[in-house]
Amino acid sequence: MMMTDQEKLDLLTEFGAAWGRGDLDGLMALMTEDCVYAASVGPEPGTTYRGTEEVRRGFAEIIEYESGGEQRGGNKWISGDYVFSEWGYDEIAEDGTITAIKGIDVFHFVDGKLALKDAYRKTNK
Repeated sequence: MMMTDQEKLDLLTEFGAAWGRGDLDGLMALMTEDCVYAASVGPEPGTTYRGTEEVRRGFAEIIEYESGGEQRGGNKWISGDYVFSEWGYDEIAEDGTITAIKGIDVFHFVDGKLALKDAYRKTNK
């Protein structure tokens, strides 16, 4: 299924809204069965989750990890079946210290759904 650029952006808007709500069912409804999530944190560096069960677990872990921060969106660039999407958030420690975190996700679209979310992050930690 060929998607228009607008359909890709609309799907990412839906994905971002579900992410912001912590809606795992909503997120997984947008993913292919053989999806991959390459998280920006973990020992590989990062952690790679494959398939719907692992990706769901990975999404839950990073949403929990990032909870309490103020989320920001950013620019998006489309190249064929891929979208590069900027993001950021401010992590607020218990003592009030703010750590700015920004990153970019690489999304791959297959048959009207997301097959890949590959995250890269920068931080001043």
